[in-house]
Amino acid sequence: MNLFYTPDITPEFYLLNETESKHCIRVLRLRNEDFIFLIDGKGGFYKAQIIDDNPKKCLVKIIETKKEYNKRDFYVHIAIAPTKNIDRFEWFLEKATEIGIDEITPIISNNSERKVIKPERLNKVIISAMKQSLKAYKPILNDIAKFDDFIKKDFKSDKFIAHCYDDNLKSLKDEALSKKNVTILIGPEGDFSLDEVKKATEKKYFEIGLGYSRLRTETAGVVACHTINLLNGN
Repeated sequence: MNLFYTPDITPEFYLLNETESKHCIRVLRLRNEDFIFLIDGKGGFYKAQIIDDNPKKCLVKIIETKKEYNKRDFYVHIAIAPTKNIDRFEWFLEKATEIGIDEITPIISNNSERKVIKPERLNKVIISAMKQSLKAYKPILNDIAKFDDFIKKDFKSDKFIAHCYDDNLKSLKDEALSKKNVTILIGPEGDFSLDEVKKATEKKYFEIGLGYSRLRTETAGVVACHTINLLNGN
């Protein structure tokens, strides 16, 4: 299936941008009357037919539209500290998008080694993973936020903080409920500080573990994402 990301899609006819046009015509070698599929990142999934195979301005006609394509009845928001090695954080974004995530907030905590990110590059990783996994919804990537500021926000969800200070913590799979919105905090390589854990619990975050192994930050994020999806039969 040839899938293209078209966030500004218009009814009936749509002109692919130069990058997507080149990929469609020169790389995939598609021609007039061939079919392609478009996603807008907002739940719209479209079947279209090429009517002008210009490699710089490929024009297509929308012939079928599906709204709320594969919409889920739960919401996953993971707030996670970007890793020092940005490739590992990009890996998390890619895999979480493929599995199913709705919102990501990069956070800065006391032990964070990376405090700057490049949203444009990270969004490209998300879009590529969204196309690869046939998702019609693009996960939201928020601006980087300080831990203390983030936990003050009032999220309409069940809230969890994962950490490694207690081997007897209840697991996420046992504490999270299906068909519920969740917000999960994942710390940096050095974990959250004890003070941060205390602050989070005071803001009604429930302490949870992600298994008996000590996980890397990006692995913990993927495990949390997969656990919620598995819990909901997704």
